Amino acid sequence: MKLVSLAVSAVFLLLTFAIPTNSQTNPGSGSTDSSAVRKSFVESPSSSAPIQTPSQVSTAATQPTTRPLTAEEMGDLFMARKQYYEAAQTYKQLTDKEPRNAVYFNKLGIALHQQEALGLALKMYERAMKIDPKYADAENNIGTVWYQRKKFGKAIKAYEKAIKMRDDMPVLYSNLGYAYFGDKRYEESIGAFRIALTKDPQFFEHNSSRNGSLLQDRSVSDRGRFYFLLAKSFAESGNVERAILYLRKAKDEGYATFVADVKKDKAFTALLKNEEVQNLIAPKPPETEQP
Repeated sequence: MKLVSLAVSAVFLLLTFAIPTNSQTNPGSGSTDSSAVRKSFVESPSSSAPIQTPSQVSTAATQPTTRPLTAEEMGDLFMARKQYYEAAQTYKQLTDKEPRNAVYFNKLGIALHQQEALGLALKMYERAMKIDPKYADAENNIGTVWYQRKKFGKAIKAYEKAIKMRDDMPVLYSNLGYAYFGDKRYEESIGAFRIALTKDPQFFEHNSSRNGSLLQDRSVSDRGRFYFLLAKSFAESGNVERAILYLRKAKDEGYATFVADVKKDKAFTALLKNEEVQNLIAPKPPETEQP
């Protein structure tokens, strides 16, 4: 994927780093190959289905107010409008004024991250963690950088570290599940998704707002297998409707061993009597020649 940077204006020549734009390439950001499926985003209640990129929503953008916006709210508003360069400028000014504010560095990292400047974003997240070593959101975002760079082992460590700080957040377990999946540790991936669903049975249908401070990455390379594992997680949690939905998605994506895996996996034993599942695993009718 193409990386971006910017020509720094005279006002920002004194900054310690360059904030990227959409016109130039930043060789240090270390993004993934352009052919890979990459969709990272800030958690927002507007997103509904896996492997989609929802719009970012912030408190400042959604709540009407008659008073002037604070600088932070203005930065959040820029983020909601996807004006990431302007948001980065605003957050940079805030970090200059308050260099011990971990939240500002984390938000600056996200603004850079959304411009695909992963190297600079990582530095901001790490700076936030130095200020507040128990800041789970920033540690999660570090994991997202490694995930997008396909350094799944490092991503797993970061997500596990974030979970130790905040084990009540289903999104952290979801991100961990994706990292396990990327590392081909499929059973562990299912386990992480199962925990996410235990904490929020509707998690994959919506996302709870974190006020623009937490990133998710739902990109996967093998969609068919991913949907199958997600169906298995729903089946094990007793959600038949969702299990069948993702079984159908797995089949539609051409999961190679779909029928055999459904039949032999104990998670689907109870579903084999379901008419919809029977139709999904039924053999294709023979093709007839047209007269």
